[in-house]
Amino acid sequence: MEDIAEKTFDVVIIGSGPAGLTAALYAARADLNPIVFEGPEPGGQLMQTTDVENYPGYPDGVMGPKMMEDFRKQATRFGADCRYGYVTDIDFEKRPYKLTVDEETTIFAKTIIISTGASAMWLDLPSEQRLRGKGVSACATCDGAFFRNEHVVIVGGGDTAMEEALFLTKFASKVSVIHRRDELRASKAMQNRAFANEKIEFIWDSELQEVLGDQVVKGVRVKNRKTGEETVLEDVTGVFIAIGHKPNTDLFKGVLTMDDVGYIQTKGQSTKTDLPGVFACGDAMDAVYRQAVTAAGTGCRAALDAERFLADHESEEVIAQSHWK
Repeated sequence: MEDIAEKTFDVVIIGSGPAGLTAALYAARADLNPIVFEGPEPGGQLMQTTDVENYPGYPDGVMGPKMMEDFRKQATRFGADCRYGYVTDIDFEKRPYKLTVDEETTIFAKTIIISTGASAMWLDLPSEQRLRGKGVSACATCDGAFFRNEHVVIVGGGDTAMEEALFLTKFASKVSVIHRRDELRASKAMQNRAFANEKIEFIWDSELQEVLGDQVVKGVRVKNRKTGEETVLEDVTGVFIAIGHKPNTDLFKGVLTMDDVGYIQTKGQSTKTDLPGVFACGDAMDAVYRQAVTAAGTGCRAALDAERFLADHESEEVIAQSHWK
């Protein structure tokens, strides 16, 4: 990183999923020479996704990693500097903001676009990790259509789990909800909708112990927490984990306003945060949609917001200098 040490950039983008790379594309086309630090998971959650069939422009579908490669190529084509690097510290006391990359390189940013994304929470089962993208998913909206007329299970008991269970009934022949308690945490309205759906069954007081299968999901092993009894569901082909997401925003805690979970709060319809010249986009600020296409849209908005901010402040500085003279 010696070639960038102590340099000041118009736009620094933290994160390289659909939001970050779209912001990089727009900022590069505006001649803002953005630099992107790709973070610990270059490409974001889509790097763990196999077939993506709901992103416009890919009529035959595309592998998640291939799509992110296309995003990166398009951004770099216009001059975005995408680098493997991890922003480990930021001094928000004054602009330009001082950033530390990989705990050793110091750079400065006139504007910062936060696109650090969010990470799905998992059960940390070896079998779950082994079969991620091969029948195990954390996004029903992304992958539900692959399980037409099949039996799937969903793990969780909150609003997100019920929303995903209901969505899956559009495709699956049967949806089994595995919940570790004897009642749901979801809102009453969501519970009523789920209980009323004939395709949904509930496996109470139970935990997923193992996802069966070598190359693809071929069943699950479930344990009742009260009786200790274990049951194998042999006809299950899809497993959806819906126990929540955690935004990757720890670096900004105590500095930017967040909700209780850690999603960054932005102002109105913009991507502006509490601090001048600091913008947030993608899953770091979106607790609702969490789709590649919506993340890309907020990345576009963040780049446009940053461009306007820089133009406005450049004008203010020119006026201030003319008055001083």
